Amino acid sequence: MSTVGKQIVAGLLFSLLVLVFLAISFFYLYPLEDWSLLWEVQMMDIPGGVFILVVTLLLGVGFGIQSGLTNKKQLGEIEDALMQVEQGRTVSIPEATTTELQQVWKKVDTLRKHIADQTRYSQKLANEKAEEQEKRIQEIVSQERNRLARELHDSVSQQLFAASMLMSAITETPSSTRSLHEEKQLGMVEEMIHQSQLEMRALLLHLRPVALKGKNLQEGMKELLVELSQKVPLDIEWKVEDMPLDKGVEDHLFRILQESVSNTLRHAKATSLDVRLIKRESIIILRVVDDGQGFDVNESKVTSSYGLQNMRERAIEIGGTFKIISVPNKGTRLEVKVPVIEDVGEKND
Repeated sequence: MSTVGKQIVAGLLFSLLVLVFLAISFFYLYPLEDWSLLWEVQMMDIPGGVFILVVTLLLGVGFGIQSGLTNKKQLGEIEDALMQVEQGRTVSIPEATTTELQQVWKKVDTLRKHIADQTRYSQKLANEKAEEQEKRIQEIVSQERNRLARELHDSVSQQLFAASMLMSAITETPSSTRSLHEEKQLGMVEEMIHQSQLEMRALLLHLRPVALKGKNLQEGMKELLVELSQKVPLDIEWKVEDMPLDKGVEDHLFRILQESVSNTLRHAKATSLDVRLIKRESIIILRVVDDGQGFDVNESKVTSSYGLQNMRERAIEIGGTFKIISVPNKGTRLEVKVPVIEDVGEKND
């Protein structure tokens, strides 16, 4: 039963009890000689006894409705406040009319401050962890990539160049012993070597770190998506809004995007990909949607997937929430929401 319904029933019962008590007290002090007067005497063309009963019940119903609506409004305000607390938003504390409600609102405000402190602390740790890891990992990755690029350039590229020069010399040297078919095959080999040289040059140009080295999240996302649109047969659309973010939050969101896009390319068999990075009020939203084959999110092998667990843990580390919706043959939608905790007004708490 709803709050209003309970208050109406309580009001009716209370009004009936009051009526019975007053009636017994009145007739005990002033007993009637003729009880039929209760029905013969009329008020507004209604027997007096019935009129008193109806008025009493109406008063009880009115009191119950008024009390129920008041309680419902107060519970609604508390529910809205808890929802705001869950989303990391600032809560406006209304003026409480009772001591009990004042205590409830104090608890809500204490909970809000506690969650805000926890979120801020988690984001601070993630930021410090990301900066420390990036310095250590980027140095190792950069050294390894440079070593690999040097080896490819000094070995494979040089060998391809030598093979190209040799093939050019062979094809340019006239020979009466080679048939037309052999000449054609030599030309195909020369073209293949030339194409391999071009691909090797492209590989050397792309041997670079994939993390946000020297870029913010928006720049890294755009660069990644532009490169993907040029290399993979996907219709990629994106909307990336400019917003200031801590380094730790940027790093985690970018790596979640990388993991999500990687899963799409490897498993989804999608034809389109839509990426959004937007800010609504004090919530950062990263959304990745594809039209691929989808999957059943309740399967054990899916729920235990390392990629999904990694993305979920990264979202939690920065105080966010991770949600994924997928329907077989309908596509997949991934959404990460991260609250932005403002420092204004918190220092004096």
